[in-house]
Amino acid sequence: MDDLDRRLIALLRDDARQSVAALAQTLRVSRATVQNRIDRMMAKGEIAGFTVRLAPEAEAGRVRAIMMIELEGERSAAVLRALRQRPEVQRVHTTNGRWDLVAELDTADLAEFSGALDAIRLIEGIAGSETSLLLKTVAF
Repeated sequence: MDDLDRRLIALLRDDARQSVAALAQTLRVSRATVQNRIDRMMAKGEIAGFTVRLAPEAEAGRVRAIMMIELEGERSAAVLRALRQRPEVQRVHTTNGRWDLVAELDTADLAEFSGALDAIRLIEGIAGSETSLLLKTVAF
């Protein structure tokens, strides 16, 4: 991935609905160059897909949280498989320090959130966890 790819990705992160022609104009390259680079990055899996970002107000009732997870021994593969099965788990990050994993949770309400916490904490291989609710998202 070169500088042009990174600039293209930055533009797509900002607004993935921009036309290829608009992207090409901003980057000062041809439309074909932009289309070929997008196609290549998608084929290589560097671009995994396109999504919608909602304004925080549009999801005001949802309960979102970050869960830090400590693993027992070498159980990370089994725990990751189990977490993939949980619809409330949006992403999981490996990390260093006290916690082994950081999971992003998203639920419809507090009752669903409580059930998700209970179920995740029962996953074999999880030694401990700490969860923080996300109260407000600050846009950058």
